[in-house]
Amino acid sequence: MSVVIYHNPRCSKSRQTLQLIEEKGVTPEVVLYLENPPSMEELKDILDKLGLAPRQLLRKKEAAECGLNDDNLSDDAVVAGMVANPRAIERPIVVKGDKAVLGRPPENVLDLI
Repeated sequence: MSVVIYHNPRCSKSRQTLQLIEEKGVTPEVVLYLENPPSMEELKDILDKLGLAPRQLLRKKEAAECGLNDDNLSDDAVVAGMVANPRAIERPIVVKGDKAVLGRPPENVLDLI
């Protein structure tokens, strides 16, 4: 079963998570999500696999900068905002099959791979 990492190479946690996956002998599909953000459907699927509400996947500073910290926004509006502003998405996200984890800390991925 393939492993996908939603990766930002400028983020140290994302780099550490990718390195840890590769050290375990797994070659993941690397999605540079800032360049190729997930669609609304893909992001909703990832959220389901993570077991998180959309607001739980927001980076606080970036969410505020993008106006996504408004409590009056619906979940769909938050997801749409993350698709339009992918830097507001917490990273890295690692997906395998019907499960996903956040690589914060990177060791979170060990149970997945």
